[in-house]
Amino acid sequence: MISGAFYASLAGFLGAVASSSAKLSLGADYLKDMCDTGLRKWGGGNHWTGLDDEATPCDWLHIPLRLLCGGLLFTCNAVMWTFFSKALRHSTSSARATVTTTASNFISSALLGRVIFGETHAALWWVGISLTLSGLLVLHGSTPQTLPQEDGKKEN
Repeated sequence: MISGAFYASLAGFLGAVASSSAKLSLGADYLKDMCDTGLRKWGGGNHWTGLDDEATPCDWLHIPLRLLCGGLLFTCNAVMWTFFSKALRHSTSSARATVTTTASNFISSALLGRVIFGETHAALWWVGISLTLSGLLVLHGSTPQTLPQEDGKKEN
């Protein structure tokens, strides 16, 4: 049987993919710039020069790509909530599922931001994520406490 931590980690990753899709679909011409770079790199470099009077395929191709990223945004969010619900069901504590999802989302967002957008993070961000992961380790290392059950019924 799959544990709640696995579902929570997957939910965090899907949340990061959804936010990256939103940034691609609604952001400032990331897709068009990627398309232009790809055409220059793989298209021989001189066929699509992109002069002012000449249109490139990227002038129209970024629109369906934005729509595709918008669809990916909604799909990833729906699947993310499904996995988060499964994580809540399979975890011993809702706090464990929530913190695991959050940590997974932070780490996945950092990796996707670096790979797709070339983002870097300050040292303070890394200190914060280290504290979050430390708290996650403490939370997962603790054993859940159960309240003792009363043996007899209460008298009226």
